[in-house]
Amino acid sequence: MMSETRPMLKPVLVADLRPTQITIGFHEVALKRQELRALSARKAGAFLGHHFIPVVLGPKGQNHIIDHHHLARALHEEGVRDVFVSVLADLSMLDKEAFHVVLDNRAWMHPFDARGKRRPYSDIPKSVDKLVDDPYRSLAGEVRRRGGYAKDLTPFAEFLWADFFRRRIGADVLGDDFDKASRRALQLARQTIANYLPGWSGPDM
Repeated sequence: MMSETRPMLKPVLVADLRPTQITIGFHEVALKRQELRALSARKAGAFLGHHFIPVVLGPKGQNHIIDHHHLARALHEEGVRDVFVSVLADLSMLDKEAFHVVLDNRAWMHPFDARGKRRPYSDIPKSVDKLVDDPYRSLAGEVRRRGGYAKDLTPFAEFLWADFFRRRIGADVLGDDFDKASRRALQLARQTIANYLPGWSGPDM
């Protein structure tokens, strides 16, 4: 039987964290690295002491991240050795196949590649440094920061927005001029064609 636990905190090596998705937005990671670098040593310690990475324990007791992949990657790139995690569920009694099925059905996994295509569970990287860039995930994050849509608790909401933009903004436009693509995406986000997406804020009045 699946064991749900009361959240408990423990320090874990960043290098040992296991992703539950294939992609992140490298632009998002760069912004988080800037935020970390702007903190004094004291404030950085306080930040790490209050920002916990939520994980689910899998086979062999490994820590599988179910959120904050961008922060975990930023910490890795900044040379942070360990971080506190919050253990939300203990599924360590399951074999690998059953574990992945449970994660998938609990919306604790996003096995989609940088083209928005679903991939086998085996394609999910084994460590945060192997996560792949999806520029449209960065675009979705930028549009949210600009007020294009509201933060929403729907699992992987930003990836739904990323897929929406992927179908409407060419990769060449996004690659050549991120700011221009962001302005176009902001316009799209406020149109009624996006009203099915989590956090949609209505048309621009």
